Amino acid sequence: MPYYVYIMASHSRRLYIGITNDLIRRVYEHKQKLVPSFTQRYNITSLVYFETTTDVNAALTREKQLKKWNRQKKIELIESTNPTWDDLSIGWYD
Repeated sequence: MPYYVYIMASHSRRLYIGITNDLIRRVYEHKQKLVPSFTQRYNITSLVYFETTTDVNAALTREKQLKKWNRQKKIELIESTNPTWDDLSIGWYD
């Protein structure tokens, strides 16, 4: 089973880091604001980065690692694969 560590962003680039085993469902929940949460409060709806692994423990470890990073290091990670901060989930729900 795949596990995903992902980063969502708002238009003002406020960041949220999470983990899930169903990235499509979880991003949809963020976009539709289905769960009262930090992402709902700050309108964090763009998927800007994600990683995949089959090891749940590796995913949990990676999530904790990313959450400890300073903001600049997180930005550098995002921009290493998505320099224009495009919403990677565009087209998933058409």
